[in-house]
Amino acid sequence: MTRVRFAPSPTGYLHIGGARTFIFNWLYARRQGGVMVLRIDDTDIERNTQTSLDSIYEGLRWLELGWDELYRQSDRLDFHRQAAWAIFEKGLAYRDFTPSSTVENQSAGWLFNPGMRELSREESERRANGGEPFVLRFRVPRESRSDVVVSDLVYGTVTKATSDLEDFALLRSTGMPTYHMASCADDADLRITDILRGQEHLANTFKHVLIFEALNVPVPNMAHLPLLMAPDGAKLSKRIHGPVVSVTTYRDAGFLPHAFVNFLCLLGWSPKNDREKMSREELIELFSLEGINRSNATINFTDEDPFDPKAVWLNAEHLRTLDLDELARRLLPYAQQAGFANATPEKLRAIAPLIHERIRLLRDIGTVADLFFAAALGPYDPAELIPQKGDAAMAARVLRKAKEVLAAVPAFDHGTLDSALRGAADELKLKAGQMFQPIRVAVCGRKNAPPLFETLEVLGRDTVLTRLDIALGLV
Repeated sequence: MTRVRFAPSPTGYLHIGGARTFIFNWLYARRQGGVMVLRIDDTDIERNTQTSLDSIYEGLRWLELGWDELYRQSDRLDFHRQAAWAIFEKGLAYRDFTPSSTVENQSAGWLFNPGMRELSREESERRANGGEPFVLRFRVPRESRSDVVVSDLVYGTVTKATSDLEDFALLRSTGMPTYHMASCADDADLRITDILRGQEHLANTFKHVLIFEALNVPVPNMAHLPLLMAPDGAKLSKRIHGPVVSVTTYRDAGFLPHAFVNFLCLLGWSPKNDREKMSREELIELFSLEGINRSNATINFTDEDPFDPKAVWLNAEHLRTLDLDELARRLLPYAQQAGFANATPEKLRAIAPLIHERIRLLRDIGTVADLFFAAALGPYDPAELIPQKGDAAMAARVLRKAKEVLAAVPAFDHGTLDSALRGAADELKLKAGQMFQPIRVAVCGRKNAPPLFETLEVLGRDTVLTRLDIALGLV
């Protein structure tokens, strides 16, 4: 059975590059009928934080994909150490007693300390038993092997000469396993069959192949994913590009989880038919490693607009596919964040059809639907009350007539309002547009607003009449 894993380190928030890696693994597992493993690589004790761990869980849960198994490396440290010492017992690793300060000062081309690599087993045991600190290093087989070959499912065959590989550490002088040791030991024990991870890990893969071989386990299939780049050509990073690289930024702005998933999938992957908007089921059906590009993917954003236009477009497209009950449910927290204290599920359900086509992000409810929740409209230009080819006197006549008619209609529903106001326009010998514009601006505070009769119905008679009164005082 196919088994894949996503292995974030809790040293920062969930980066959108990490989210994409998780999504690709999830899709691959679901496409293959396999298992998605979430493994928290938390062996870097000095840099791990609970805040970062919470951010990772929070971001992944927001994606609404889930995982099948969960592990924390910190719960498996004894197992990692046992695996390292098993490699040592095979003669494939050795103790390096070189002081850490000396190692840190080595040149960039350093490969190993010959005195340590050639140290006899007896001398090594004697010094270790004497309490001398050491690092356990892998003995890269330079004499018996010329290179390490990786058959990457994205980048093809990649080779690294063993003469260019340093004797990398398996255990630190504290006894803590290194990233390389812990990662490979867990991949082996958890029976990971396929590793999909960022292209920046390709350099580590040569070391990992050696560890897998030393553990006498099959080397998982490897697929390295193209990097995510900023418009300036730099690798996307929080230090340079700010919160736009954090998953929670998209959540807080009002992206739908699946629209965000859809967008990230298109960064470095495409289906054979070049489709863009896809449901979750369609993504699972269409996803394949053959569709992953080797070239890096760029996210387009500016200082003024932090979101890629395609991401916003996809979100709007997915919003339009939501049924109105679901849309109202997802809008509720954003309405509350906008300060609409009177936002109830029932009222949002009534408003939802009026703004369904007008919002691109869920947070847009703060500007698109404010007229439904405000006790009083904000200031607007009285000139907007004047209809086309009309004047202030015409606007005043319309508003007075509208107030008279709307106060008397037997029912405040779409059909009744439509009929009554069109009849009023005929009485005033005005075109429908000339009748409706002053009313729309009076009750909405702007010309560009949701459909008039539905808006009047949702606002209710009392609110409408109050706003018409206020408008009459402006013309």
